[in-house]
Amino acid sequence: MLPDRQIYVEWLTEAITHGARKKYACEEVGISLRTFQRWTAESVVRPDGRTTALRPTPANALSKAERQAILALCNSKEFAHLPPSQIVPRLADQGRYIGSESSFYRVLRAADQQHRRGRCQPPRRHPAPTTHKASHPNQVWSWGITYLPSLVRGQYYYLYLIEDIYSRKAVGWEVHTAESGDDAAALLQRSVLSEKCLRTPLVLHSDNGAPMKSVTLLSKMHDLGVTPSRGRPRVSNDNAFSEALFKTLKYCPQWPTAGFASLDDARIWVREFILWYNTEHRHSRIGFVTPTERHQGLDKDILAKRHALYQQARAGQPARWSKETRKWQPVGPVTLNPDRPEIAQKDAA
Repeated sequence: MLPDRQIYVEWLTEAITHGARKKYACEEVGISLRTFQRWTAESVVRPDGRTTALRPTPANALSKAERQAILALCNSKEFAHLPPSQIVPRLADQGRYIGSESSFYRVLRAADQQHRRGRCQPPRRHPAPTTHKASHPNQVWSWGITYLPSLVRGQYYYLYLIEDIYSRKAVGWEVHTAESGDDAAALLQRSVLSEKCLRTPLVLHSDNGAPMKSVTLLSKMHDLGVTPSRGRPRVSNDNAFSEALFKTLKYCPQWPTAGFASLDDARIWVREFILWYNTEHRHSRIGFVTPTERHQGLDKDILAKRHALYQQARAGQPARWSKETRKWQPVGPVTLNPDRPEIAQKDAA
């Protein structure tokens, strides 16, 4: 629009007059330096001529008769049920050439006859999952189901695992022989009751598996006052906390690579792992304290004592530290699926 151009040119001219660099001034208003030079090449700022320019018809363009012939052919009884990708090769087998496949599609699109057919759904863009921030325990949970191999090839047990993203504590788990919304609902109820967070604001995030979307689980979440949250289909990063915990579980040295002999063996092994993970494992993302310590709010005192110890050691032998001591600071709020600007800001820090 001409008024917009005139305003931009006026702003940029004033900024450049007061010492601003042309390139950076243009970037501030969202145009390139070359665009500004083209606008100010003449004494008068002219409107955009591209929208009113008269362009000649390309020499290789199809004539009106040729376009009509393509439409008539595509609507004929012989080819009405076929797309151009099937029509053009058949015409070639008959020794006939009317136009390229792309020309067929272009003519059909111009005539509003290019529509999706068939029972499959068209491709869809799934919006990014909702961002949730946890500033204390039992505010945002993440859960998922992973395979536990058995000694029989092709047979698996299924570990249901719920994790608090703030403390990384496994607040609920169970091993079953199949994936089921009923088992997931029962596990969620036991976890909520054991954590004493019934009817408190709680978000439960998961992927798009069938148990996660089951009516039984959604009804149970409604009864417990839990808000459902799911990631995008086939995007494992949207449920990163559960995926990271599953990796910790399967890559620990005690993991039975040959598989579990029975369902009871799988449950016993997982129980021992969860006990170790919650009470002994120093988690790197929460300041190397255990998930249980952070869940109970003990991490601040533990990290403060570590900081005091390092300060005392530095005071005794200051030559060993050329800079500050290690920063034993409590980790702040934890964000599930943060926005990109927040990620960039965190990386820059």
